[in-house]
Amino acid sequence: MAKRVVLAYSGGLDTSVAVRWMIEEWGVEVVCVLVNVGQDVDSSESFEDIRNRALVAGAIDCVLVDARDEMAEEFCGRAIFANARYEGKYPLVSALSRPVIVRHLVDQARKFNAQAVAHGCTGKGNDQVRFEVGTHALAPDLEVLAPARNWGMTRADSVDYAEKWHIPIGATKEKIYSIDENLWGRAIECGAMEDPWAAPPEEPYTLTRVTNKEPVELTISFAGGLPTALDGEAMSLADLIKALNARAGGTGFGRLDMVENRRVGIKSREVYECPAALAIIAAHADLEDLTLERDVHHEKARLETRWAELVYDGMWFSPLKEALDAFMADTQRHVTGDVRLRFEAPGLMRIVGRRSPKALYDYGLATYDAADTFRHADSEGYVKIYGLGVKTWAARQGAKNSKPLVP
Repeated sequence: MAKRVVLAYSGGLDTSVAVRWMIEEWGVEVVCVLVNVGQDVDSSESFEDIRNRALVAGAIDCVLVDARDEMAEEFCGRAIFANARYEGKYPLVSALSRPVIVRHLVDQARKFNAQAVAHGCTGKGNDQVRFEVGTHALAPDLEVLAPARNWGMTRADSVDYAEKWHIPIGATKEKIYSIDENLWGRAIECGAMEDPWAAPPEEPYTLTRVTNKEPVELTISFAGGLPTALDGEAMSLADLIKALNARAGGTGFGRLDMVENRRVGIKSREVYECPAALAIIAAHADLEDLTLERDVHHEKARLETRWAELVYDGMWFSPLKEALDAFMADTQRHVTGDVRLRFEAPGLMRIVGRRSPKALYDYGLATYDAADTFRHADSEGYVKIYGLGVKTWAARQGAKNSKPLVP
């Protein structure tokens, strides 16, 4: 009996070729799992068309899984709690979707009695790490196969291979972009993007094309750290992200162009579109300025960087990530309120207001007008005690007793 492999299937060039290649080269049976994490499909096709492509390539089945709400509420939600941006920029667009897919990949492997799972990632990228480490965390017994690391084909070769087996794909030799998309944004690679000096072409952008040159002002409402309404209209998180992608992205906001440090040690030029992700994280962080106690706020900012690194590095299912999740969730109990944002074409965003029933901002303590309730006289003793150690050091060992730094 042939080995059965469950493949994480996107319907793109690499995974479509991988189906046929594994059958021909390794003699396996292939079951595809297509997980809807909020990606748009081409207007000329549907998810059912993508499923049929897998069957044309030779898969014995292709399972469709709708994970949009799961992606939003559990994965994007935790990223919002952590204000997660890898290297202070990238809001983990692809990194957040991989553990969602891995979870369903392992689930379907059990249902189909498969001995292995597979992915279409190359040996240069981060996603191979995310798929494989995530699978090993959930199912240490399953083998993980990576055909794209073995076949030695360029993307142009893969186009030829697809044509040979009559697999209908959208990529061509003339226009080859690698685009990964989900609810949280789009990652665009290959082609002109591989030269860090060259400006990205406009062609592959979809979320951030300017369709509205007038300023847009909107309010995001949060409850317990999660967005719950847009301009007063209650929405599921998935629907809110989709609506915000359209409204903010229509002003050109949400593009990132960065040189990124991959997990495998390569610097790569990455281009992203993520208007909703960047707007929500900015609004959420601003609301935390209003509602988090100082020491909690400072410590959380330090741990946010580590949380983002863990997720970027494929450690979603890890004990440290789980422990940090608990900390992040506890900090969100009072992160409730509204943040007002203003978007102006091309691609500008400012936060222009915030309010919260849980705010630690006290007007009487902050103001300098007649409503001031701060006891200014108390500061004299506080400052003396606060600086006492430095004053003692200065008198005994300080600058007047030190050797000059230069002759």
